[in-house]
Amino acid sequence: MTTAEQFTDAQLAGQPAAYWTGVAYEALIAFTRARQAAKGYTQPQFWLLRNLSVHDIAPHDEGMTLPSLRAARASYLRPEDDLAAEAAVLVERGWLSRDADRLRITEAGERARGELARNAPEIRAVLHEGIDDADYVVALRVLRRLIRNAGGAVG
Repeated sequence: MTTAEQFTDAQLAGQPAAYWTGVAYEALIAFTRARQAAKGYTQPQFWLLRNLSVHDIAPHDEGMTLPSLRAARASYLRPEDDLAAEAAVLVERGWLSRDADRLRITEAGERARGELARNAPEIRAVLHEGIDDADYVVALRVLRRLIRNAGGAVG
């Protein structure tokens, strides 16, 4: 297939959105995960910390079970993601604690979550290089409309 830069506007208008969104998804996830791995953590580890932190996503400090964490991240998890293994790494690092069937974030985990979150602007900056915010907003509005037109839910 010819690269997108070589297509005319008329040719691009006829391209299948599903193909390009799939290519974009795979490239963006691979890029993000590679950047996170270079910093010594995985995307699922960051999600675990975020979902267990009352300073981020967690609505309470009661901890969560692995099944409830899987359910909370279901739309983000990839087939290769193993939350049990990722949680075990975080327990070993002292970033999570486990009692009975619940995982909780520790003070060290809270500090780590804050440090890891500071990587997001750098990743975003690289991905958004050469893309005007107005163009980005238009692209997202178009994608959201495509989703609605296909009968999908837009959150």
